[in-house]
Amino acid sequence: MANSSSIPHFLLLPLPGTRQLQLLHFCLFLAIYLAALLGNGLIISTIASDHHLHTPMYFFLLNLALLDLGTISTTVPKSMDSSLRNTRDISYAGCAAQVFFFVLLIVAEYFLLTIMSYDRYVAICRPLHYETLLGSTVCVHLAAAAWACGALTALLHTANTFSLPLCQGNAVDQFFCEIPQILKLSCSTSYLRELGLVVFSLSLGFVCFVFIVVSYVQIFRAVLRIPSQQGRHKAFATCLPHLAVVSLFLSTIMFAHLKPSSISSPSLDLVLSVLYSVVPPAVNPLIYSLRNQELKAALSKLLPGCFQKQ
Repeated sequence: MANSSSIPHFLLLPLPGTRQLQLLHFCLFLAIYLAALLGNGLIISTIASDHHLHTPMYFFLLNLALLDLGTISTTVPKSMDSSLRNTRDISYAGCAAQVFFFVLLIVAEYFLLTIMSYDRYVAICRPLHYETLLGSTVCVHLAAAAWACGALTALLHTANTFSLPLCQGNAVDQFFCEIPQILKLSCSTSYLRELGLVVFSLSLGFVCFVFIVVSYVQIFRAVLRIPSQQGRHKAFATCLPHLAVVSLFLSTIMFAHLKPSSISSPSLDLVLSVLYSVVPPAVNPLIYSLRNQELKAALSKLLPGCFQKQ
């Protein structure tokens, strides 16, 4: 039995064998990373600079963009560096840091998406109480709570995971360090404590999921009662991007971690991990900007000639 603290480094999933494939992997991840930096950076800059967008919905969207930037920056740069240097090594401290920040950002994003569903519920179902229920102080407290819950969850999971004795070597079957893959390296009975934390986190996540579903049931019922087609279209335009982001976020994570073990394989796990950790931060800005006229108008002011009002 090897204590986890005695392991100087971990080995990530082997990259494609030939140098050409490694460079292709680097270029692909670089393109996605630059797209995420550009898209989320534009959203952050636009919302921060345009006072017309200083509303609860855009305040939460700015926080979402920050979380997306953090999520993709936690995993992708290290993978690109490994491709260039043709190495699998990641230090023990680096692996622990990846786990901590990835869990923090993913959990905080899930809580933030739950808060954003509440924001849409209040805006559509209780518009007269919107400013009262979602004042600036309340919004700051809600966003801070999402970040704090992510940090606390990450601290508990990281401390518990890296206190486990490892009996199965140090090879992580993933392109970044994540808890399920590290648990596979632990001794057969030593991961039960972490499993308890995972069950608790899943239960809390299920509560958030139910809250999101109930919120959108109420939202769609209210939208369908709007008499004018233009009013219904405007209401749907503010809700559908958020619903699309939630669906992409949850579907990829749930399938990646709840799929039957009979269909599991390193290549499938790799594809699924890319889908939930790399793709959403790159496409979320596109989802939010396609049908959001206010955001597109603000972007056109920030980048004249690049966007046109529709």
